[in-house]
Amino acid sequence: MIDELLEELRQRMQRSVEVLQEDLLGIRTGRASPGLVEKLPVEYYGSITPLSQIASITAPEPRLLVIRPWDPSALSEIERAILKSDLGLTPMNDGKLIRLNIPRLTEERRRELAKLVARRVEEARVAVRNLRRDALQDLKDFEKEKMISEDEFFEGKEEVQKLTDEFIAKIDEIGKRKEEELMEI
Repeated sequence: MIDELLEELRQRMQRSVEVLQEDLLGIRTGRASPGLVEKLPVEYYGSITPLSQIASITAPEPRLLVIRPWDPSALSEIERAILKSDLGLTPMNDGKLIRLNIPRLTEERRRELAKLVARRVEEARVAVRNLRRDALQDLKDFEKEKMISEDEFFEGKEEVQKLTDEFIAKIDEIGKRKEEELMEI
């Protein structure tokens, strides 16, 4: 019973880490990365579609993204979505594809983005701690209903804490790497 609880907890905490990683991909560094625009919502034939589903996105140079839609009629909608986004990038449309030049980040912008990364990392930590709290409550309920002994409760509690510490360390490492990437000139 405790093993099942711990396995479910591990999976949910891993999902929190994955969400953080996906979230941080969208934060711009000085380099061009397709992850920057992959999830950008584009209105395509009346429905909102992620850009990666209607175009190929490549980074042929360190500071250039090339977006090649599979349907050329989607070019104007893609361009509009990029302009509406908070990326601060200006698309260059040549009728067949869109080029996005990624300018160097200013020191001020780097600091703003570092704060954003720190905020997202803290949100992930809070999510993991909330999962820990729920697991501990489940353990208390198991003990109260005499499904586990007091010793098993304390062992389970220690295991939950170990898992929490492990995932918090992963989250911190991801945040540290992203901040270093941002501050790199």
